[in-house]
Amino acid sequence: MSGVPEEDGQKTFYLETFGCQMNVHDSEKVVGTLLQEGYRQVETVEQADLILYNTCSIRDKAEQRVFHRLADYRKLQAQGKKFGVLGCVAQQEGERIFERAPHVSLVCGSASYRNLPQMLVQIEAGNRSTGLDDRQTDECFETEFTARTNPHRGYITIIEGCDKFCAYCVVPFTRGKERSRTSESVLAEARQMADLGYTEIQLLGQNVNSYRDPTSDATKRRSFAELLVAVAEVPGIKRVRFTTSHPRDFGRDIVEAIAAVPALCDHIHLPVQTGSTRLLDAMQRLYTREEYLERIAWIKAAKREISITTDVIVGFPGETEADFAETLTLLDEVGYDGVFSFKYSPRPNTPALQLDDAIPDEEKARRLEILMVKQKEIQIARYKKYIGTVAEVMVEGYNETRGQWIGRMSSNKTLNFTVEAQPAPGLPGPVLGGYAPVLVTGSFPNSLVGKMVV
Repeated sequence: MSGVPEEDGQKTFYLETFGCQMNVHDSEKVVGTLLQEGYRQVETVEQADLILYNTCSIRDKAEQRVFHRLADYRKLQAQGKKFGVLGCVAQQEGERIFERAPHVSLVCGSASYRNLPQMLVQIEAGNRSTGLDDRQTDECFETEFTARTNPHRGYITIIEGCDKFCAYCVVPFTRGKERSRTSESVLAEARQMADLGYTEIQLLGQNVNSYRDPTSDATKRRSFAELLVAVAEVPGIKRVRFTTSHPRDFGRDIVEAIAAVPALCDHIHLPVQTGSTRLLDAMQRLYTREEYLERIAWIKAAKREISITTDVIVGFPGETEADFAETLTLLDEVGYDGVFSFKYSPRPNTPALQLDDAIPDEEKARRLEILMVKQKEIQIARYKKYIGTVAEVMVEGYNETRGQWIGRMSSNKTLNFTVEAQPAPGLPGPVLGGYAPVLVTGSFPNSLVGKMVV
C-alpha cells in the first residue's frame, strides 16, 4: 500500500486515539482486530500503510484536532498511504468526512467495529468503505482479540450507547442506544484477565450503572450492583472500579455493595453538571438537585469512606448568576475530592442548539476560573486529612527525576512515595503492578506524598 518497506510483506497501521476511556478501550479492541487480520502496529505515521484516528466529538476542540491531523498528513497520500476515521466523529459526520478530507478511505462508527475485517478488504481493494449504524443496533463490540495496553489495569465495556439525551450531549447520536452485554460474558472476560495476571479491572459504559443484564434466564440475571460483586469475587482480582455513573440510575444497592466488598474501590464518579435544579431541567438531566444530594447522602452514610468526584459544565445557555451560585454552594455541600469542569460548547444535533441566551465565552471563562479556584481550596482541605494515615497503593510507575514511585489509592488518588529503608528480609520492594503500604506525609491539591511502610 505504501512506499514504506513491509516486514515479510506484512501490512502496517498507526492508530491515534482521542477522548475518553471508552475510546481508549475501543482502540485496544480495534488493534486486536487488526493484528488478527495480519496487520502490524507501528509507532509513527511514516512507517504505516494505514493511518487511523479513533475520534471523540464530546467537545469541539477534540473534533477539530482530528481534522487538523488529517490535513497535516494529507501529503502522505502520495506515498500510497490510506486513512481512516473511527469513533464518534465518524458516526457524527458520516460520508461528509470524504468531502472534507478526500484522502480518507474508511469511515467507521463505534457500533460498526465488528465489521472492520470486511471493511479492510474493501479499502485494500482501492475502494472507500463506510460503517455507520443507526441508533437501533443491538450489537456490542465483543472480541477475543483485545490488545490491552496497560499490563496491570484492564478495561471491560459492559454497556454501550446512551438513552438519556441530555440537551448538550452528542453521545446518544454517535454511540447508539443503550445495549448491555450479558453478565456471564463480562465475567468470562474478567476471569480471562485474571488468568493473564491483571489485578485491577475497570468496568466501562457511557452510563455504566444503567446496565441491564440481557441474560434470557431470569434466575441468572444480575443487577449492576450484583455484577460489581461478582467481578470482585473473581480469583486474582484485587480492585474493581467503574465509570461513568448517571445519577438517575444510581441506586443505594451500589453503595451497599462497595461498603461490603473490599475489592470494590472506594471511589464513585457521579457527574452532576450543575447545582441548579432549573438548569438541570433545561439540560434534561432527569433529576433535581435534591435527588442528586439524596444519592450523595447514601454515599456519605456508607460504613467505609467513599471518595466522590464529578463533572460540571459552566455557561450552559441561560445559566444565570443565581444558577452558577447554586453550583458553587453544591461544591461546598458535597465536598468533592475532584471536579472535572468544562465550558459549555455547542455540539451537532443536540437540543441545546435551539436554546436562546447563549453565555459569552469570556463569561464562561470567568465562571470556570471561579469554580476551579473554589474546588482547589476544597481539595487542599480534603487531601490534608490523609496525612498520617497508611494507604495501600497500586504501583504504576517511577519518576526518576523526583526519585519517587507513583501509586494510586483505592480512592483513585495519586500517592507518590519514596522508599527510605530497605524492606525487611523476605519482603519485596515496590514492583510495577504490585501493591505497597504507604504512610502519607504530605499533600498537594491533586496528589499526596508519602513513604513506603517497611
